[in-house]
Amino acid sequence: MTKNNIEDMLASYDKNNLTIATVCSHSSLQIFNGAKKEKFKTLGIAVGEKRKFYDAFPLGRPDEFIMVDNYKEILSMTDELREKNTIVIPHGSFVEYLGPENFLKLNIPTFGNKDVLMWESDRNKERKWLEAAEITMPEEIKDPEKIDKPVIVKYHGAKGGKDFFIAKTYDEFLQRIKKGRSFTIQEFVMGTRYYLHYFYSPIQDDAYKLSKGSLQMISMDRRDETTIDEVQRLGSIQELEEIGIHPTFVVTGNIPIVMRESLLPKVFSMGEKVVEKSLELFGGIIGPFCLETVVTEDLEFKVFEISARIVAGTNPYVAGSPYSELIQPDLSTGRRIAQEIKYAAKQGLLQEILS
Repeated sequence: MTKNNIEDMLASYDKNNLTIATVCSHSSLQIFNGAKKEKFKTLGIAVGEKRKFYDAFPLGRPDEFIMVDNYKEILSMTDELREKNTIVIPHGSFVEYLGPENFLKLNIPTFGNKDVLMWESDRNKERKWLEAAEITMPEEIKDPEKIDKPVIVKYHGAKGGKDFFIAKTYDEFLQRIKKGRSFTIQEFVMGTRYYLHYFYSPIQDDAYKLSKGSLQMISMDRRDETTIDEVQRLGSIQELEEIGIHPTFVVTGNIPIVMRESLLPKVFSMGEKVVEKSLELFGGIIGPFCLETVVTEDLEFKVFEISARIVAGTNPYVAGSPYSELIQPDLSTGRRIAQEIKYAAKQGLLQEILS
């Protein structure tokens, strides 16, 4: 949607009676909780699932549910949602299972810049963006026949690491690749994994100032992945592969973490470069995003991926992180999203943060 489309849609909205909505999955408990703290109405879109477990978390339970049989049914509900003055918050499950192309068709005011989704979901475009921002990335191996060291093979899209695999030779690659799926091959970098949770505001400049707006670093995490994080209990990876057990990278949870303070200037420098290049390429990445990194023993960051929305790694910090506590007490990424919408509504700037 263009800015004119957004402005036309918002013209019928009651700016004092907005509803924040998202699909009931991924980081929805945090999003609803943050919206409630900022006094918004909340709406949960429950897709083919029971909603009973939300009753166990009253502070994260949406005020209202809409039940649908599948994700594509959401596309036909735009009139109903707009009547409720709804602003949609994208997250990983919402985008992946509706599909980036369908999400672009979602004719409802959406927090953030939808144009980023096509850059995030295509690993070739993602790499073009990050390299143009002078971000150090793992080496990409374009020809599988040239695999001569450990690599990780990643399929396009965000499915929590499902089906990613390690290969050390071309033969191993052939044994495990799924035909018909787009993939990227990267060198396997040894180091410590840090997932850095940023928030970029194009309309407020009271944090780490950029050419337009400002940047915050809200929190960071590590991922708990099965089975790669547990294989050492049974033996070396090589020994296990010899008997047909291959490590996988399916994310099952998130682990809070704090980085040594001397690395934080590099963290902000990377975030700044990514945002500035996004402004040039497609009008900017708005709101939360995550740089997925490995820090080597030489204290060099290598960014292997970007997630251009709220990530599940922010979920350990519903009541704030060691970093967000230095910004504002009780500040989660979900609440920071609600605050940005609240500020924009008061200042007449909603069209600057919605698409």
